[in-house]
Parts: sequence; C-alpha cells; structure tokens
Amino acid sequence: MKSVWVIFFSLLVCTVSKGQMHLALPPINNYHSIDYKAGVQNWAVGEGRSGVMYFGNSEGLLTFDGHFWKRYQLPNQTVIRSLKISDDGRIYVGGQSEIGYFFPDAEGRLIYHSLNQLLAPADRKFADIWNIVLLKDQVLFRTRDKIIHLKDGAIRIYRPQTKWEFLGEVHQQLYAQEYHKGLVRYDNGVWQPVCQDTVLNETAVTAILPYGKDTLLLATLKKGLFLLHHNTLTPKKTAADVLLSHDRLYSVLQIDPSRLALGTNAAGVLCIDREGRIVQRYSNQEGMQKNNVRSLFLDQRRNLWVGLDDGIDQVLLNSAIRYIYPDKQQITGYTSRIFQQRLYIGTSNGLYVAPVDVSKGDLGKMDGAFTEVANTTGQVWNLDEINNQLLVGHEDGSLQVNGNSALRLYNTTGTWLFRPTSQVFPASRILAGTYTGLRLLQFEGGRFLDKGVIEGLPESLRFLALDDHEPVIWASHPNRGIYRIRLSADYTKIEQTQLLGKQDGLPADNGNYIFRIKNRIVAATIDGVYEYSGATHKFAPSASLSPAFKGIRLQYLHEDGGGNIWFLTERKIGVIDYEHVEGKERFRRIWFPELQGRVLAGYESIYSWNEENILLAANKGIIHLNYKQYLLQTRPPQVFLGQVKVSGERDSTLFDGYAVDDGKVVPFHKLADVVRLKAGMNALHFEFSSTLPEQALRTEFSYRLEGFDPEWSGWTSKTEKDYTNLSPGRYTFRVRARNNLGEVSGPVSYAFVIGRAWYNSYWMYAFYFCLLCVAIYIVLQWQQRKHEAAQLQLQYLHQLEMDRAEKELVELKNQKLETDINFKNRELLTMTINLVQRGEVLTRIREMVTGLMKKDVIGDNTPAFKNLLKLIREVEKSNEDWDQFAIHFNNVNADFFNTLRAAYPELTANDLKLCAYLRMNLSTKEIAQLLNITIKAVEIARYRLRKKLQLMPDTNLADFLTHLPKNHPSVAK
Repeated sequence: MKSVWVIFFSLLVCTVSKGQMHLALPPINNYHSIDYKAGVQNWAVGEGRSGVMYFGNSEGLLTFDGHFWKRYQLPNQTVIRSLKISDDGRIYVGGQSEIGYFFPDAEGRLIYHSLNQLLAPADRKFADIWNIVLLKDQVLFRTRDKIIHLKDGAIRIYRPQTKWEFLGEVHQQLYAQEYHKGLVRYDNGVWQPVCQDTVLNETAVTAILPYGKDTLLLATLKKGLFLLHHNTLTPKKTAADVLLSHDRLYSVLQIDPSRLALGTNAAGVLCIDREGRIVQRYSNQEGMQKNNVRSLFLDQRRNLWVGLDDGIDQVLLNSAIRYIYPDKQQITGYTSRIFQQRLYIGTSNGLYVAPVDVSKGDLGKMDGAFTEVANTTGQVWNLDEINNQLLVGHEDGSLQVNGNSALRLYNTTGTWLFRPTSQVFPASRILAGTYTGLRLLQFEGGRFLDKGVIEGLPESLRFLALDDHEPVIWASHPNRGIYRIRLSADYTKIEQTQLLGKQDGLPADNGNYIFRIKNRIVAATIDGVYEYSGATHKFAPSASLSPAFKGIRLQYLHEDGGGNIWFLTERKIGVIDYEHVEGKERFRRIWFPELQGRVLAGYESIYSWNEENILLAANKGIIHLNYKQYLLQTRPPQVFLGQVKVSGERDSTLFDGYAVDDGKVVPFHKLADVVRLKAGMNALHFEFSSTLPEQALRTEFSYRLEGFDPEWSGWTSKTEKDYTNLSPGRYTFRVRARNNLGEVSGPVSYAFVIGRAWYNSYWMYAFYFCLLCVAIYIVLQWQQRKHEAAQLQLQYLHQLEMDRAEKELVELKNQKLETDINFKNRELLTMTINLVQRGEVLTRIREMVTGLMKKDVIGDNTPAFKNLLKLIREVEKSNEDWDQFAIHFNNVNADFFNTLRAAYPELTANDLKLCAYLRMNLSTKEIAQLLNITIKAVEIARYRLRKKLQLMPDTNLADFLTHLPKNHPSVAK
C-alpha cells in the first residue's frame, strides 16, 4: 500500500509541475549549512531596518549582512523556532525554556537579554516557543501549554484547557487556536470564541492572513486552505489541494495582492493566485536545495527567503533576470526565436515551443508550457527567420518549422546558420554555413529547395556576413582567420577565396569573428572591433566602434532594435548602450556580472525581441533578461559596516555592526560617536558588505581612512580592509559601494582616536622638552668647557710651538755662532799656523844668516847681513802679529781675557798670551815659536802660570783654560 501512495504522489507532483506556470524562473541563491556554519534547520526568518537578515536556527540565531554570517547562541544553547523584530530593533526569540531578545550594546555587539526572570519560578520550565507576535507595545510567546504575554515589563500567563496550537495577528487583532476548542480572538484580556468548526479539531492552523473585506485566509497543517467569513469556515479550493492533503503546509506568505506562497514539507514552495491556480513552483527541480520548507519570509525588496530543513534559499521574485528550462532538466540552451506568437528554444536535446502573447511585454512572467517540436531531436544550433519562415540549423542538417513539427531540408551535414543573399523580400537564394563549407538553398513556391554544396572551401563556417554591393561573402573560422569569398553572380560557385590574418591588419591570425553591425561588416577580435578598407585592402580599428570596445577580447556581437550592441567576452556579457546615456556621453558600457560564467561559451547566441525580452544562450537553459526592468529596478547599493576590531588581539571587537540611537537600532553609526583607543591598538580590521545579496556579484567597494589615506581606494570586490602601525591621532574610516550601472551609495563612517602611550603623551613631551633643554644646557656647558680646554690646549701648543721656534731660532743662532766661531777658529788657527810657520821661517833664516856670519865670510855683504838680522829680530819682536791675533781670539773667545784679568789681575801680558795659546791647545814648540823663546822658557812660563792660577797639581792647565767659565767665582769678587 505504501508503494502505491509513493507512485501516486510522484505522478501528482509531475502533473502539478507540468501545469500552466511561468515560462521562466527567477534566480535562486542557495546558502548551505556549510556556508553559514550552523545547524541545518531554519525555523524562522526576519529582517532588520538595515537589511540584515535573521534566522531562527537549530543552533541559535543566525545573521547575514549580504556577505558575512554570524551565529549567536542562547544561554542554554537550544534551538530557536520563532523570532520577531520590533520597531526599535529588538530581536525577540524563543527557545526551549528560554524567552528574551537580542539587542546591541555600546560596541554594537548583539547581546542576549533573557526575560525568564520576569516569570514565576513555576513557569520557567516550558517546551519550544512556536510563535511570537508583536502587537503594538505587547509581545506574546506561544508554547503548547501557555501563552506568555509581556507588556510594560510585566508578564501575564494564559493557560489553555487543552493546548495552544497557533498564535497570530491580523489587522491588529490577536488570534489563537486551542486544540478541540477552535479559533479564539483576544479582546481586553479575554479570549473570545471566533470559529469552532470541526475541521479545526483535526488539524493545526499554521497561518492567518487577510484575504478581503471581513474575510480571513486560514492555512492548516494537513487540510489546506480555508476562508473565514463572519466566523464561518469554508474550504478554499486550489489546484494544489490534492498535494496539500499529503504534504504538510508549514507556512503561508502573501507575496502580493494576487499571489500566495505555500511552504510544504515535501513539495517545496507552491505559488498560487487568488483563483487557486498554481502559477509557479520552487523545488529541488527548479534549483532549491531541499523540498522541505520550514519558514517563508518576504524582505523589503520583495525577495522570498525560504528556511529549509537543510539550508536557506533566496528566490529573487522581482529579478529582471530569469531562466527558461523548456524540458525542466536544465539542459544547454543554444538559440531562441519568437515566431508567430510562439517562443522557440533550441537546446542540446532538440527544439521546444511554447505559445506566448507578445503584446503583454515580459515573456518571462507569462504562463505557459513547452512542448517538443517533432522531428528535431538532437542539437539545435541556430534559428533564423527568412521569408516569413523559421529555419533550423541542426546537427543533422537543416529543417523548416511548421508549428509544432519540422520538415527536414537536407541531412547530409550539420548546419550552423542561414543568410539571404539580398535584402529583397522574399529572398530567392539563401546561403547556409555548415560543418563543411557553404550550401545553397533556393526559395520557390513558398518552400526551400536544397541546391547542394558550393564547392571550393570545405571549412566549418559558423560566422557569415554578405556584402550588400557585390557577391562577396565574409566568413570566419576562429582557428584559421577571416575568409573573403567571391562568388559567381548566381552564387553557385566560388571564384576566389582570400584568407586574411595578422598580415592584413588584424591583431592576430586567430580569434576573429565576422558580424554585421550598424549595416557594416566588422570583425570582432582580441582587441576590439576592426573594419576592412577597400582602398587599402587592410583591416583597421573601426573609427566608430573602437572607442567602445578597445582592449576587449570579443567573441560575439549582436545589435538590438534600438541600436545597442550586445557583446560577449570570456564568458562575460555586456552591452554598449547608445540610448540610455547621460550628459555628453556617446555611449554607456554596462556589464552583467551576475551572468558571468552562466552564458554559453563557444556557441554564443543573443536574441533581442525588444527591451523587455533579451534571450541568451546559457549552460543551463536560456537566460531571459528584461533589460528595461533591469535599468529601472536596480537600486543604489546599501553599505553595512559589519565589524571593526583590533587585529591580533583576542576579544578585541570595537564595533559589531549595530548602531543604537535613543534606544533604537539605527542603520548607521553616528560620526559624532568617536571611539577612543588605547596606545598600541593601532592595527585595525574592517569588514563591510552590501545588504543586497542579490546584487553581491555586481557590487564593488571603495574605502578611505581619513588621516591616513590621501584619497579613496580603487573599486574592488574585497569586503575587508586591514590597517597596521597607525600613528596616534584621529581617523575616520569611510566605505561606499557602487553597482555595475555606476550608482554609488552614500558612505558609511566610523570615527576613532588612537591615544598616545604614556611615554608619548603631551605631559611627557613637556618633560622631554625640559629634559632636552637641560641636556642642551649641559651640552652647551660641556661644549664651553671643551672649547676653553681646547683654547688652553691651543695656547699651550702655541706656546710650545713658539718655544720650539724660539729654541730653533736660538739653535740656529747658536749654530750660526758656532759656525762663525768655527770659521774664526779656523781663521785664528790659520793665522796661528801662519805665524808659527813664519816664525819658523824667520828662525831658519836667522839661523842661516847667523851661520853664514860665523863662517868668517866677510865681505861687502857683512853689514847687509847684520842689517838683515836686525830686521828679522825687529819683526820677531813686533807686537802687530799679536794684536791681530788678539782681535781674532777675542771674537772667538769673548771675554776670555777679561775673565782672566778679573780673576787673576797679577797676570802679565806674556801670561795672557800663554793662556791664549794654551786654550788653543798649541804645543810647547809652537808656543815657543810664537813667543820667540825657547822650549825651556815655555816650560818655565807654564810653571809660573800654574802658580799664578793656583792650580792643583792634578789639574790640567790647558783643560782649565778651555773650560774657564764666564762667571768664574773670582769675577763676583
């Protein structure tokens, strides 16, 4: 029996999924428990004023600011199954045996404040809090055995006769369900019965929503939906009733006045309209992580948050980007085309079609269902509308579509695309680019006839463009180059083929693609757009398009009806918009970062029906872009400063993202609240994000630390910034965000002051200044003393130098005197020698004359000899020689004679002469010769002189006279 129910349920789910739903699905962001690092189950969802999301998780409270997840546990670390956020920013939560709220402290940290102390001790034990209701200034917590009513700081307990199954609020009225008692309403402290229908005894109410005037919508756990009108309960019939009879309905949410979202435990989220029709389903097949839904929440931007049994999903209900999966298997989509009120999608499995009403605008939000076009199984590369006919480029040839079936034109080779040879309607000849070259089709009698292959170029030609003025075809092969093919006038044969590459002006031989843009044939290259010049027969950068594409490696170009150029580069998509420009701008380049990596690479395709319907080939299905909505809906990003902390220190969080003003949580930290940090806390870490997670991929940040950074940083996707080694002083960190449309948010600021260390304070600076002054004074004094000592040293050295110079001068004088004395001594010695020699000569002459006279030689000459002898004797006795000698002697031996005379006045002239000769150290013979006496007489004279000089016997006379002092003691007498 169980197997039968499983089969029935599977068939039921398949039937529901194939109903009339939207053709396209919005994006779904998946957040796994691995991402947020907490428990798997998420029982409640809420949103703060700043856009931060909150989740009641099986392991506590989760917060998500668009980039960073944080977890806060209850004191008893139990599950949080319910939460509500009040206007002042208090996050009321309920756990097992725990009620309270989270509220930021002065540093912006969420702190849990328990309310258990307000309960009587007997009431502090309870199970899970399943519902929390905020009603004006009141907070109510529901467990199964009590409703805890908090007002003005006082607690009141409402106990059921059986058990409480539900608690909710509609139009400022409080409703509750008591098991087997039905629905009751709170009125001035009393619970008044509202409805006691027996169905309420069989199932629990999970939600109460407004539905119309005097009518409420009740969602039940097991019985589906009901309408409550004037206390009467009637079933609300929907297409999901059979499903809801087997799947538990945990939560219901009003998406808009015409749609409800139903969260089930096995079928995901079902969206129904007021008539009960299923208009959309979100489940594992559509991209959700799980089908077991625990909670639903609609944020400020009308995005649907789904708390799952394992994970959290965000469904971007109002996104301008949607995804079309024609066969629900998310297979690759290659091409698309709107033709005869039908939308055709070419995939890797074949061609699919769905009826559309092109007059209603956005096709992605229309209801419809795809069916497979017969005879198209296989890869469909391209769809081209020619002569009011739809042609299919297929891996097995080409086909012509007729409604929900297709007629094969040929099947000899795979076909990439079709191009008519003229703009005349209807075109008679059509060229097909195939796996093996060109193929010619003839249009006759309302149908296409295959005319076979055009021989001459057996290359795979996926890119073709035809010249308007001559039978020339431009074709490109990414790995060969660009072909310029001249055909015959009837297009039946190739007359000339020219392969163009880098030598012909292109930036490279490879990576070139041919397109028709602005009615010109252009080449998309690795460096922008190039055009061929017939005058130079060379390619050159396009004068009109290069400014928009310079430096971009292009793989695909497409011009829409408004003249905007869509392009693909390295799996990124952008558009050069010539319509929505501001000021003097010629164009506006817009990127779509949320589509990066999702568009199909290698088989790029873009089809533009109008501004609301841009279809792109994708890895999975077809991407539908409502470009008009994208430009209008994109709002300036919001910046959230999530955390400021001192790097490298434990428990060093300075600010944890929440600002409080006048007892309420506010979105921004006030700039006037300057945080003062101690010295050494000069390495800070900042975390920031945008609270628009749906725009996370298209948001960039710029930051600046005033007082440190001279200007704003460049735009970056980084959401963290570190500063180290900051000097003492005041700083203000500012961060702003920018989206891909160039819209910039206002900056969020955080001001702080880094204090000075005690050794770096102003008092210490004053002390350092005084110390410096003292040090300078000491140094100056030391310099002064050093200078004085140096001056004394210089004076001393100068005096020594002068003394040395004087000494040298004296020495020079002494040397000169000594030289003069030596010279005079030499003169005196010479004179003495001459005198001695002359005396000797005279003595010999005298002796010779005397001898001649003694020999009795008598003659006339005898008188003459006598006269001669007389003359010799006179000469020998003459004192002239002595006077001359005395003069020279006195010059050499100053005061010698005076000293002797003063000391020994009894000395005679002959004694003085003898003293002089002895001082000159003359021999006795020489003295005798000079004194003209005999040697004996000299000996006697020496003896007499010793007596007169009173010399001791052992004193040498000559030495005494040589060392005779000037100040002889006798002189003093």
